[in-house]
Amino acid sequence: MSSARNKNYLREMNAKKVYHPMAHPNDLEEHPPRIISRGEGVHLFDDDGRRVIDACAGLWNVNLGYSNQPVKDAIAQQLADLPYSSAFKGTTNEKLIELSDVLVDMLDQEDMRRVFFTSGGSDSVETALRLARQYWKLSGHVDRTKFLSLKRGYHGTHFGGASVNGNNVFRRVYEPLLPGCFHMPVPFDYRNMFNESDPSRLTDLCLAAIEDEIAFQGADTIAAFIAEPVLGAGGVIVPPETYWPKLRALLDRHEILLIADEVITGFGRAGAWFGARGWGVKPDMMCLAKAITSGYFPMGAVAVNERIETAFKANKDAMGVISHGYTYSGHPVGCAAALACLAETVRLDLPANAAREGDYLLSRFRSMMDTHEAIGNVRGRGLMMAMEFVADRKTKQPAGKTFMGAVGDAMFDAGMLVRIVGHNILLSPPLVLTRKDSDEIAAAMEAGLAKVSRGPAT
Repeated sequence: MSSARNKNYLREMNAKKVYHPMAHPNDLEEHPPRIISRGEGVHLFDDDGRRVIDACAGLWNVNLGYSNQPVKDAIAQQLADLPYSSAFKGTTNEKLIELSDVLVDMLDQEDMRRVFFTSGGSDSVETALRLARQYWKLSGHVDRTKFLSLKRGYHGTHFGGASVNGNNVFRRVYEPLLPGCFHMPVPFDYRNMFNESDPSRLTDLCLAAIEDEIAFQGADTIAAFIAEPVLGAGGVIVPPETYWPKLRALLDRHEILLIADEVITGFGRAGAWFGARGWGVKPDMMCLAKAITSGYFPMGAVAVNERIETAFKANKDAMGVISHGYTYSGHPVGCAAALACLAETVRLDLPANAAREGDYLLSRFRSMMDTHEAIGNVRGRGLMMAMEFVADRKTKQPAGKTFMGAVGDAMFDAGMLVRIVGHNILLSPPLVLTRKDSDEIAAAMEAGLAKVSRGPAT
């Protein structure tokens, strides 16, 4: 088939025979998604050859960009050596053993002792919720089955993850979900139920609400609190500096496990090796995925600390069997990809680069507020950033859907792919971003905004 015929065929079939995630199929048939044909460095190319900088890093995950040769070589070599091997009882593989050692060593600061491999972030959250319940059964506290999480938090798409998700968009059409899940106020200084902008007072109000819910439910019925160190899909919400340390102390008083959902923040995106580490906190479990293989292979993991490992070691009956797993747990190709990605992340010191370039971009974006009334708030940590649009800065009335659609199109026309969520632009570019790349993002943002509006988003 000629390239021209192939192009026409792909456009004709686009969105016709597939359900795309997070989209209404009828909308996509009417407005087909852009066809991405190639990636190079931090740039993507569509089927017309148009080049745009990927300010999303895929879905927060392509930290190393699209041209990392050591990772590609590692995958190719492992495919040649051993393309698949089961990690269920009785067999393992060399790369799985090596990766588990590297990860536990990398997480020694958090006192992590074991890892369980999954196929991605949603799997990792599901695994953590299951292990939390099993831990309490092993410990003789069979009533500890409930979970607390944050409103606006995002924890994937499985029934467990959807149940602790704090956004109704991901819940409503699949309800009823897992019982025993309760959602706490989000520590978001720009929009919160307390109308409180002072970080210290907001932290105390949010923690008081958690304390009240624990008292109401009964601490002896709660298995774990799960949260993202920096909320991602919920709008890049950065908690106040004291929130996570105080949350850890509160949960310790009630002996409740803390699960850090590091699917986005893990391996440098928030400017530290891990999001919880950036807050100086040690969780009991950490959900990992995305950057562990930089999108080059589906892969995830859950790390558990010594407290949990001890409970399994002490068990002498079938209650300690981990009756849970995935066909692709510890996939040798995924493990090989992860080992190469982590080595590259260390070699390039990507957490430090994320902190440096993130600070620079935030300052550039905040300066745009002087010109564009439609920008209500700019926030971020590391290379996790959000620009929130409003129709009225004083009332914080959100910008409309039509306006936001125009913003997304204008950004692409200006040479940048962004993610539009509600009335926010979410940005999460690859961590290999250079200053030249950051300037390209800032220039595209300014050019895109100039095409849409310099006034309020009415």
